[in-house]
Amino acid sequence: MDIRKQVKEVIIRKGGIAKSADFVASGIRAVDVVKLCNAGFLARVRHGYYELADKSSVSEEQLLATLIPKGVVCVESALFHYGYSDFAPRKWSIAIPRSMSRTKLNVNILALKPYYIQSELYELGKTTDEFGGVTLPVYDRERTICDCFKYRSKLDREIFNKALNAYVNDSKKNLKNLSVYAKKLRVYKKVTELMEVLLNG
Repeated sequence: MDIRKQVKEVIIRKGGIAKSADFVASGIRAVDVVKLCNAGFLARVRHGYYELADKSSVSEEQLLATLIPKGVVCVESALFHYGYSDFAPRKWSIAIPRSMSRTKLNVNILALKPYYIQSELYELGKTTDEFGGVTLPVYDRERTICDCFKYRSKLDREIFNKALNAYVNDSKKNLKNLSVYAKKLRVYKKVTELMEVLLNG
């Protein structure tokens, strides 16, 4: 089989981005991958990751899923996803464990706003959802609201207020989980005080 056809098949099978190891597993030599890059057939996404040069149709969601599998969509990006904000963030807000190497975030083709999370809080409220047809890890509604309190200084005041009001009016809200998360994230007093006003107002 023609090497280009073989490489293309591997990339398509992997959803648009393939790792060096994927090519090796399919019997394609590393030297051939380098040659295809030099010939302009392949484009290097970042060290060890490749896509077809003529196919820049790999979505940001797919890039995120492939390049930063440990990244959890959070704060601004999660607010927009749940419809709690109508401000589409220019950068992906992602939570990553503090223990993860920061060099893994050197992804030039994706605009990222990383939040470094303590390992014991990283899994709290973590779930998955569809983003543009791609399944990504995302914090649930309650964790997202608690994070708004935790990172209040980083958030625009209007976004913060709108998010809380939208959450209060959301039929899918889970106040029991909100209370549990708020205690663990040490924002319980602030969350309960404001929620009481909004829920009873």
